[in-house]
Amino acid sequence: MRNYRFTAFEKTGEVLFDEVWSFNDDETAKVVGQKQIEEKGVADKTHRLVDSSGKLILFHV
Repeated sequence: MRNYRFTAFEKTGEVLFDEVWSFNDDETAKVVGQKQIEEKGVADKTHRLVDSSGKLILFHV
């Protein structure tokens, strides 16, 4: 399992979520991560999911 950091923000810069999620690989992180983002209700907020090296997996403004 690899660690990925998920962060979601309000337009004001307020941090809504800053969590570490674990997935087997980038593709799983992309698919399952998107589902988790939708479940948290922040799909329309600015958010990002990056791997431990900083590689951008998901991003939305």
